[in-house]
Amino acid sequence: MNYITAFVIGGLICVIGQLLIDLTKLTPARILVLYVVAGVFLGLFGVYEPLVRYAGAGATVPLTGFGYALFGGVKEAVDKYGFLGVFTGGLTATAGGIAAAIVFGFLIALAFRPKEK
Repeated sequence: MNYITAFVIGGLICVIGQLLIDLTKLTPARILVLYVVAGVFLGLFGVYEPLVRYAGAGATVPLTGFGYALFGGVKEAVDKYGFLGVFTGGLTATAGGIAAAIVFGFLIALAFRPKEK
């Protein structure tokens, strides 16, 4: 049942993104930024945590989950280090995902030899 819940919630998050692409003049890049910022604000107001507990990966894998992870890292670092945590917490919390994106992007670029358009 956990897989179905994650699939449905993650799918609904993606459907919202597709509707934003189809029904507005927002570019995909702006929608991606909107999702990250929405994840931060939903985490700030305590709305995203219950969704993460309910949907698991369905809520943490989309970009809103990345924003939520940034918020969680900043909150934890501010509690521990004070104001300096604002600058270090988000990077510390998301370093694994950022590093994986860079490494896998590099490996894919080596394998497929992208060309400029």
